[in-house]
Formats: sequence, C-alpha cells, structure tokens
Amino acid sequence: MTQPTDIRRVMSEHLRTALHLAASGVPPLPLRAGKLPFGNCPACVRNACGGRPNMKAPGPCVCPQPCHGWAAATTDPHVLYSPAWASVWRNAAAVAYHPGGAGVTVVDLDNADAIVWARETLPATRTVTTTRGEHWIYRGTMASSNAVRPGVDIKSLMQYARWLGPGVGATVALPDVVRALAVKEPSPSRRAPQMLTVPLTGGQGECPHRTPTYLDRGIAMGVQRITEARSQVHATVYRTFLAVLSTHGGCGCLTDAHVARLFTAAQAKGESPRHCTDAWTNARTALGM
Repeated sequence: MTQPTDIRRVMSEHLRTALHLAASGVPPLPLRAGKLPFGNCPACVRNACGGRPNMKAPGPCVCPQPCHGWAAATTDPHVLYSPAWASVWRNAAAVAYHPGGAGVTVVDLDNADAIVWARETLPATRTVTTTRGEHWIYRGTMASSNAVRPGVDIKSLMQYARWLGPGVGATVALPDVVRALAVKEPSPSRRAPQMLTVPLTGGQGECPHRTPTYLDRGIAMGVQRITEARSQVHATVYRTFLAVLSTHGGCGCLTDAHVARLFTAAQAKGESPRHCTDAWTNARTALGM
C-alpha cells in the first residue's frame, strides 16, 4: 500500500513538472484520473459564469482555479503554485499542456496503423511515445481536429495533450500535408460546377522538383493512400488531392498523366469521375489555385 509520504512526493512531481514546462514557455495544466481536465470551479460550474469572453479563442483562464479545460493552461508560476491550485495538484493524476499556447501542433497517432501511415506520409519530426501510439510534434499552430483519418487526431489551438516527456528528434515546421488533413470538403450544395473551367495542372510558382523522382514518389504515395483507405473514401480522396496539390501543384510540373493516376485510384475505390473532378476543383479552390 502506498504511504502518505509517497503520495505527497508523487503529487509534488506533477507540480514540479508543470513549473519546469512553464519556465520553458509551455503552458501546463493538471489532469485528473482518466486523462481529463478538472471540472470548472464552483463559480463557473454548469457555465454559471456565462463563459469566458475569449472561450472561442486561445488564451488563459481568468478564474483563480483550474477552469474551462484547456484554457486553464498557464505559464504563470504564481498561478500554478497558488493556494487555489494546491488541492488540485494534490489530486492530479498527470500533467497536460496546451500545444497551441506553446506554438506547436501535435499529430496524435493512436495505433500501429496510424504510425505506419505517418512514417510513409509525413515529414520526420520530434516524436513522443504514448501508451498506445506516438505524438508527432511540429512547429506552428492550426485548428485542432479529431478523427481526421482513422486513429489520427490533431491537437493544437484550444486543445490539450498529455505531457509524456520531451521526445526525440528535431521539431520541424508544420507541413501543408498536416494542415490539409483538417480541411473539410465543401458540402455538395456549395460544390464547384461539374465542368472544369481551369486546367488540372499547376501554375508557375517556384519549382521544388529537383528530379522527376520526387514528383513520382508523391503521386505514388497519394495513390497508395487512396488505395489503402478502408473507410471514409470520399474524404480520403479529397484530402489526398489537397496534399498532392499543396506540395506539387504550384510549379507546373504536375501533368494530366499524374492526375489521371490519382483519379484512376479513386475510381477503383468506387468514386465516380464526376466526384473526382469535383474534389480536385474544390481542393484547388481551397488552396487558392
């Protein structure tokens, strides 16, 4: 049986971790059992306070106690060490942090299949091992989004992630392929006309293709992503088109033959030619092409 002195030691470790994170510019918050934030303070329970004025935007909570979930995260050591937070730290089960407040985005990979997908699709970056998978951490912020694909969540602004250590590897800039994952396809009522009014290929931007192999590899990865989709094929096709266009579509190297390979893969999964054209046009529109 754990002795009271051990309990005090373990709980104080959470506070020490939080203070260390705050000193490095990472806003922490305590978690209770189940990896959940503590409930709102008595003044705000059941939203009696009417909600903070800036609850729809990133920012610290203005309450004296840990309140409003992710918004409780703070880098102020006086708040973290205050008497109002003392009982919370005594009952904390873990420490979390607000990725957006730290200027980063966490791609939360929840299983082995998601990790395989990330290794084949995303640029290598700082990686933290979790209980079920991995956190891939990128420099830069974006809107958080759950279930962007099977086993993959994005945690950045207005979200929290459990602190599991600094991880390994160098943190790289947030890539467009991750931003594209959170972009929802326009509803059918707002889709672009079915007949293309712009060419399928890209413009005349700076060319990133030192050799044809780089482009061919990108197309092959897109085809593979579509082919391996087990669910949400419609959304997978659109997100794949977004990823390909964001990386390869700005310089004019992307040809109709490359696009045809993507369309063929999508149609083999049951997508119609009409939907492929719609998805491609909508992806171009979303990227301002």
